[in-house]
Amino acid sequence: MAALGSPARTLRGLLRELRYLNAATGRPYRDTAAYRYLMKAFRAHRVTSEKLCRAQHELHFQAATYLCLLRSIREHMALHQEFHGKGERSVEESAGLVGLKLPRQPGGKGWEP
Repeated sequence: MAALGSPARTLRGLLRELRYLNAATGRPYRDTAAYRYLMKAFRAHRVTSEKLCRAQHELHFQAATYLCLLRSIREHMALHQEFHGKGERSVEESAGLVGLKLPRQPGGKGWEP
């Protein structure tokens, strides 16, 4: 299993994703039920004096997994919007989409050597 990092970093990442989600609505992300739930859960599972706090580690793992899901969805939507088919494209547009340029003929169309 990969290292999870600190719980504070995971919480900041989750809050950043909430901001991205609520940017379209114009409503502050702190007014959402998701924000209230995250803050309540992270406050309830703070580090205690116990040497092994299983509930805290489980919450952190679930939060990191949910953060990965939210980031993946956002990145998928951005890629989908960029590369989604917009009908038939010309050869020049298709080549430009992948970073290529078509060669130009020196004499124009129908050029004979």
